[in-house]
Formats: sequence, C-alpha cells, structure tokens
Amino acid sequence: MAHRRIPTADQIAFFRREGWLAMPEYWSGAEVEAMRGELDRLGDAGLLRNVATEGDGATPAATARNLQLCPMWPHSRVFQAMPFADGVGDSVEALIGGPVRLHLDQVFVKPGGTGVGTNWHQDNAYFRIPDPLAGTALWTAVHDATEENGAMRVIPRRFHEAMPHARDPYSDHHIRCWPDESEAVLVELPAGGALFFAYGTPHATGANRTSRARAGVALHFLRDDQTRDAAGGFAVEGRPLVSGVDADGGRSVHGKSLLGVWESEILAGRSRLGR
Repeated sequence: MAHRRIPTADQIAFFRREGWLAMPEYWSGAEVEAMRGELDRLGDAGLLRNVATEGDGATPAATARNLQLCPMWPHSRVFQAMPFADGVGDSVEALIGGPVRLHLDQVFVKPGGTGVGTNWHQDNAYFRIPDPLAGTALWTAVHDATEENGAMRVIPRRFHEAMPHARDPYSDHHIRCWPDESEAVLVELPAGGALFFAYGTPHATGANRTSRARAGVALHFLRDDQTRDAAGGFAVEGRPLVSGVDADGGRSVHGKSLLGVWESEILAGRSRLGR
C-alpha cells in the first residue's frame, strides 16, 4: 500500500515548481469508508462546529453551513492514527524534505445545498514559517470533489508571494486574501484522492450546490527545521514526528506507538461491515 503513496520524481518536481500536487488514488476504498464512518460519529456527537457567519464575522449563519473540527486527533483514534498510516510520512518527506512533523489536523464538512466554501487564503498567513514550501497540507477528498460540490482551487507558482490578508467576515475566525482568480486551477478528485499544497499556495473551496454532503480532511505537516518559527497560535510543541530517525510512531506524544493502528482500524471496520 505504501508504494502508491510515494510520489515519483516527476511529481516531486511538479510540487516544488507549482506548489501543489494531486494524487487521485492515495487512499483505498476501505480507508474512505472508515473516514466517512468516523465523521458520521463525530457529527452525531456534536463535535462539528459551524464556522460560517452572516457576514459580520460573529453572528452564526442561519442557513449557510461550513462545519469544522480542528484538531481532530483528541476526539478520534482513527484520525489520531491517520498521519502514521503506512507511507504517509515518507510521501510528505519526499515533497518537502525531512524530518517531517505533524502540525495540525482538521476537517471541513459542507452539507448538501447549504454548504459554503472557505475563501482564498494562504496557510502561511497563519503559520508564518520561513520557507513556505517547507510545509504542506495533505487534503483528502472523503467524497468525490467536483466543481458542483465545491472542490478545491489553487493558484500555482504563487507560494513564495506573501499576499495581504484581512479578517473574513463570513467566518467566525478565518482570514482571507484576494488573488487573481484567473490563474486558479480547479482540482477535482475522486473519493480517496489526495491534494498536497504548500503552506504558501493560495487555495479556496466553493459552495456545495448538490444534495449530498462533501467533506475534506486536511493533515498539515512541516519540515522540522521550520518548527521553531511556526507562529500564529499554532504551536508545534508536543506534535509528533512522522518521519526521520527520531520518529517513534507518536509514542513520545501519545504515550503509545500508533504504527499499524490505522491499518488495524480499517480491518476492524471491514469486519464490522461483514466484508
């Protein structure tokens, strides 16, 4: 399984030139089923919070929905183990160098019909690491991501340009920027596909105009030589290494190794479904 997650030399060169990379077959169907099931559980538990507002940055939106959980790992053994899945750390290190540390994890769920997007922004406007190509999101399409349901858009080759950001009035905590949208690339992905985009790459999602929910799970990683400079309230102290000689499967952070846990959770889920 790990081998399909490792980018080729051409894919690595593309990421470092363009600031993003799509890998449409990164996760298996069984892994997607596990993500969906766990998101249903988190939603039923009331842990997905609507961050959309009425345009004043404060009043919760009456109908628009942009459901977020950040971080996920304290609430879910499945998502706590996801960054330690076979090949994940190696694939990230191939793109940004290593050793690699998990920075944060989050999910956005856009309900059908009422789901709104997340406006243009650069992650590095929050994190402010010195090299905006030394951090990347690994964004997973939990459902097919299409233009109609608000798939991710990115602006290639702009990761070294720090764009001005301001408070986003349609979110209770986000900031946003205004890049030239004529340069945007729409990245449609099947469920289980992964999109890597550098911390400096401008990106946005659109509204969900379909009748079905769409979710995207984002794991954020950065090269460990950047961690002392990460800022914006997103401290990396106490976050685990996922590659390199000192990586211990999260034992030093979580008190136990999570190596193999993702795979065992997937098998357990298939067993419960009788497959």
